Amino acid sequence: MRLHVLGNGCPQPTPEFYGSAFILEVGGEAVMIDCGPATTYKMTRMGLKPGQVGHLFLTHHHFDHNADFPCFTLTRWDFSKGTEPPLKVYGPPPTGAFVERLLGRQGAFFPDWQARVKHPASQKLHKGRGGRMPRPAPAIEARDVGPGKIAESDAWTATAARVHHIEPWLESLAYRFDTAEGSILFAGDCADCPELRALAQGADTLVLACAYVGDYDPVVADVITGAAEAGEIAHEAGARRLILSHFSPAFCRPSTREKALAEAAQSFTGDTLLPNELTTVELMA
Repeated sequence: MRLHVLGNGCPQPTPEFYGSAFILEVGGEAVMIDCGPATTYKMTRMGLKPGQVGHLFLTHHHFDHNADFPCFTLTRWDFSKGTEPPLKVYGPPPTGAFVERLLGRQGAFFPDWQARVKHPASQKLHKGRGGRMPRPAPAIEARDVGPGKIAESDAWTATAARVHHIEPWLESLAYRFDTAEGSILFAGDCADCPELRALAQGADTLVLACAYVGDYDPVVADVITGAAEAGEIAHEAGARRLILSHFSPAFCRPSTREKALAEAAQSFTGDTLLPNELTTVELMA
């Protein structure tokens, strides 16, 4: 089981980090969690292809978590043969409407994919890649989900919990994936809350936001975790590994990373990682 770190930043771009996106590779399957800015390009940098991904889980609808969705889905479709299973997309409301407004027949990208379906030049390129005719429209099965078991495959089972972030304007979900090779939780960039702690219990690996170290503006700290809270959550859950994510520009400085590790270690004695983008973490249970 591997975790490919595509995006490990926040809304503010830096040379090192920008947006949120991860791919969990398990049992020969690739599952994407969030699809922030430049995800498709970053996948290519890592030797990954959009067609490998069959399931996409969105934690919430901030742009740093979903901005590359149309690019990813259209690239996945455009370079497919037309016989692949639909991309299955899960997320809190308004995930279904979000996808429809982008890719549906009244959506922003309908003229794009319609031209690729109809124009002879695009048809010829499609056939040259082994595609079938007539060329099918993008196949995406998107649905709004809430707390509880929401999806499964031969390799994993996904469970969600509604977590505290910036409701009522946006709903946010954390996801836990249980596999034969271990369990991993993705919290997005939510705050500490009972629902998150309950979902994290017994998980081997936690991917938690670390937006700050030390004392921070209480208004911001109410909606996203810092290093100390992440360590406390991992300790209470009995996790073996803590992966810190959602780095602010301050994390470009080694001194900030050192402080984050020290704060997390006040509560958590397992492995704590602050991975760079375009890296892969081997997940051993």
